Amino acid sequence: MTAVEHENHNRKTVKMVYKALRDGNTEKVAKLVGLELEWWYHGPPHRHHMMKTLTGESTPRAFKFRPRRMRAIGDRVIVEGWEGVGEYWVHVWRLKHGIIAQLREYFNTLLTVVLRVSEDGDQARVWRSTPQVRVQGSLPDLVLSI
Repeated sequence: MTAVEHENHNRKTVKMVYKALRDGNTEKVAKLVGLELEWWYHGPPHRHHMMKTLTGESTPRAFKFRPRRMRAIGDRVIVEGWEGVGEYWVHVWRLKHGIIAQLREYFNTLLTVVLRVSEDGDQARVWRSTPQVRVQGSLPDLVLSI
């Protein structure tokens, strides 16, 4: 499988997760997400909606995830979305062997993703948040190096 085919497959898998959540199909989600999902969160404590949804703490329809922008980079898929004022999110999914193994969830946080391109530490920016929603106040801006 070429790198482009691999990225397209990963993007398709992540799209299936959002569709299954929208449809309330928890069995489908369970097939796509690994049992030992590694999760990391940055944002207000009461806003980690995806993990609450994946663990069954809240229903899949409690918070509507509408992906607005998606980009696959190697084994990661970055998804950005927003709903109304003050509800901006970014998910960074990492897949291993076609199964989601890691989720980094950012809520009301801007994100820049850089790719390490040399052993000397040279990096290239490959993705940056572009929220189309007006958020009151400033947002923290983090850098994720992959």
